[in-house]
Amino acid sequence: MYAIVEIAGQQFKVEKDQQIFVHRLDSKEGEKVIFDNVLLIETGGKVKVGAPNVSGAKVTAKVLEHLKGDKVIVFKKKRRKGYRVKNGHRQYLTKIEIQKIDEKATVKKAVEKKEAKPKAKKATAKKTTAKKTTTKKTAAKKTIKKAE
Repeated sequence: MYAIVEIAGQQFKVEKDQQIFVHRLDSKEGEKVIFDNVLLIETGGKVKVGAPNVSGAKVTAKVLEHLKGDKVIVFKKKRRKGYRVKNGHRQYLTKIEIQKIDEKATVKKAVEKKEAKPKAKKATAKKTTAKKTTTKKTAAKKTIKKAE
């Protein structure tokens, strides 16, 4: 079983008990982190692809440590111009361990939210039609006054 999850702006293919390095997270060492942005889940040969996310799926991970990555040298040069710039940096990383991949977490809540939204849309549609009819009546009264 594996999943493709978006963590800190990047997509990762994760499995249970896998350790990965991601961009620095704001949680402390030893805390559990839940990622709801699951794009794909594969279980026993069955693949669920989200549009854009798989509804009700989540991935739970534990923060192991915060560290810095290897040094990266950035060297820019333009030939025959005397232009040379050397910069470098070390990326801040977080090491996490994937503990659990849930395929169905809270499907009932998502269904209730979807039913509530269409009712609100119908009410707003009625209000807009009422406003249009009132503007037409006022326009008709103005034309009658001009004719007299």
